[in-house]
Amino acid sequence: MAVTAQMVKELREMTGAGMMDCKKALVETDGDIDAAVEVLKEKGLSKAAKKAGRIAAMGLVKTAFSEDGKTAAIVEVNSETDFVAKNEEFINFVEGLAKLALTAESTDMEAFKAMAFDGSTVGEALTALIAKIGENMSIRRIEKVSGDALASYIHMGGKIGVILAANGEDSDANKEALNNVAMQVAAMNPQYVSRDEISDSELANIKKVTLESALNDPFTLPKPILNGLLDKAAGGVWGEEDAAVLAEKREDKSFNFNYLPNFISEEGKAKLAELAVAAKAEISENKIFKGLVEGRISKQLKEICLLDQTYVRAEDGKQTVSKYLESVDKALSLAKVVRYEVGEGIEKKEEDFAAEVAAQLNK
Repeated sequence: MAVTAQMVKELREMTGAGMMDCKKALVETDGDIDAAVEVLKEKGLSKAAKKAGRIAAMGLVKTAFSEDGKTAAIVEVNSETDFVAKNEEFINFVEGLAKLALTAESTDMEAFKAMAFDGSTVGEALTALIAKIGENMSIRRIEKVSGDALASYIHMGGKIGVILAANGEDSDANKEALNNVAMQVAAMNPQYVSRDEISDSELANIKKVTLESALNDPFTLPKPILNGLLDKAAGGVWGEEDAAVLAEKREDKSFNFNYLPNFISEEGKAKLAELAVAAKAEISENKIFKGLVEGRISKQLKEICLLDQTYVRAEDGKQTVSKYLESVDKALSLAKVVRYEVGEGIEKKEEDFAAEVAAQLNK
């Protein structure tokens, strides 16, 4: 069968493949458009495989809501460059996947790729898009939440996305409050919703790290403990120069001891830290030191737990997210929060464009 321009045009519109690729596929299949589509898919698989090794750390995050407003989904799809992330076809693809994720039974990526999508499957549609655009892409993760009231927020044009579900009345006031909290999540990136989510082992590790870091930074220890360590250091552990500096500064009643580290050698600081670590058992039992450690732990928890964070729009600068939600509706409580940031955790390739251009010129 003779291959006409109309047939090539039709196949190109169906697959998005190049004109010559479409023509070759039609010639190969004797004008059978359906068979030609399969040929292009097979070739697309080949092209996609060549691109699979490329790092895809850019991309988009999109969200979607069910018609009844009780379920929200979020999806992250990665591309190699930010240029492709701004491509309208890529954007539509990610938006379509977010809507499909609303019906996914699990977050298993292989199961999601096997779901029907746009006349084929998610995996096949991804392969076709890779072949058409010419960049490696990957559907990295999906999640969905359900609840009485929902909110979502997309930041920086799709670089960060948040969905959250809450228990309580689905009122306009509550929706506004949840939208504000979603923006807080995007900006402050809490690791937990509340302290209750932190396991005993994680909390023990936070305490251990906080205690060890305090001992290794002895100049921040309570003054009675620090002075005891300084006495030990000056009593034969330090060299003559550091010992002399300490004696001089102690004689100067106008000297602010907060600046003492600026006058002690790096070796002297290291030896002082060694003394603190060696006296760990004794120092750990000190009531003042215990208070210091607990205070630092509390400060960390306020930073990593959403409900303990200071609400960014608090008029008094002190109101926590928990108190803010309570002020809107005492019965409103967060059930689940999901935050995606494009490329987080992916090791990005460092590009040296000047070297790349030079290499091309040398060829």
